[in-house]
Amino acid sequence: MEHQKKIFGLQKNVFFLGLVSLFNDFSSEMIYSVMPVFLTTVLGAPPVLVGLLEGFADALASFLKIYFGWFSDLIRQRKILSVIGYFISVSTRWFLAGVGNFWDVFLLRAVDRVGKGLRDSPRDALISESVEFSNLGRSFGYHRAMDAIGSMLGPLAAVIILPLIFNDYRLLFKFGFIIGFIAIILFIFVKDVKHHPLKNEKKISKHFHFSLRGYSHTFKVYILAVFIFGLGFLPTALMLLKSREMGLSDFSVPLMYFIYSTAFVIFAIPAGRLSDKVGERTVLILGFIAAIISYIIFFFSSNFLAVTVGFIILGLYSAMTDGVERALASKLAPFERLASSQGYLNASVGISSLLAGIIGGSIWTYWGSSMAMLYGIIMMIFGLLTFMYLNGFRKEMYN
Repeated sequence: MEHQKKIFGLQKNVFFLGLVSLFNDFSSEMIYSVMPVFLTTVLGAPPVLVGLLEGFADALASFLKIYFGWFSDLIRQRKILSVIGYFISVSTRWFLAGVGNFWDVFLLRAVDRVGKGLRDSPRDALISESVEFSNLGRSFGYHRAMDAIGSMLGPLAAVIILPLIFNDYRLLFKFGFIIGFIAIILFIFVKDVKHHPLKNEKKISKHFHFSLRGYSHTFKVYILAVFIFGLGFLPTALMLLKSREMGLSDFSVPLMYFIYSTAFVIFAIPAGRLSDKVGERTVLILGFIAAIISYIIFFFSSNFLAVTVGFIILGLYSAMTDGVERALASKLAPFERLASSQGYLNASVGISSLLAGIIGGSIWTYWGSSMAMLYGIIMMIFGLLTFMYLNGFRKEMYN
């Protein structure tokens, strides 16, 4: 790893990659927060197609993260793949302004997810290569916090801008493209880190496969634990329905999302710093327990205050796991498979989230929210126990 000038105590690469994520998510969420309304009211698409769109898009991105993680490790390139990935995603936002039917949106959303699948693993590997292992938690915590800030500002901007432009969604999409393009420009300040081969470093196979062969048993159990836990963590959009179910006003839904996101942003960097001091395993266990507690609160909640506390704790869970999971994956993976390891982690999270939405949503629909909460609690406990089994292993780190 090369010495880099620090900005606000952060490595230069980490600082600017955080800004890249902020502007990209600002752009993306400004558009996709209004997409369900645009699809159903402007294009006349039925709700079932809206769900199909997001499910397919997320699944596609999850599998591509594994492939492009392997490809990044093979060619030892991080920045160029990240730039291309962001460019593909941002470009689709301009073309959204000219769509004429649902299938145009479907195609563009798929292309957008190709960009995400291309960029995420190389970008996370670049963050890992830019800092010492002792600062991984803080660095990923900062990056995820900036990502969350962008996700908060995007929908807020849409709410403010739309009335000013007379609800012209297509014009809003063009504004989103301009903001997203700032993210690409910021890559001017990001540099690849020169790679110095290690003595025990192995060569990457030139033939791609989905196998975890070449990873330690600890890494495999870790990915399994994250996947099992993710099967119980229902999509945030589904959890937000809990406030409406209690008879609260429609305003409570965006309010709860704001509370959840704010808690995430406040705790993300401190949680990353804590993981650097006491270890990622400890922080992740605390984070998993926080998620289980929040679901128990939702299961028994009957008033506004209880739901509010539940979403604060849920934000704490995301802050303690989102970046820390990436940091631990970097430490448990062989150095030559740094991007691939992030691909497997991201795919595990993404695919389990998709399945949790399908399973949890079905349980919610047919048996009610309480049964969906109970399902989530049981699966997350299984995930926690699997991870605690991992915690008993000797450390298998390749540093």
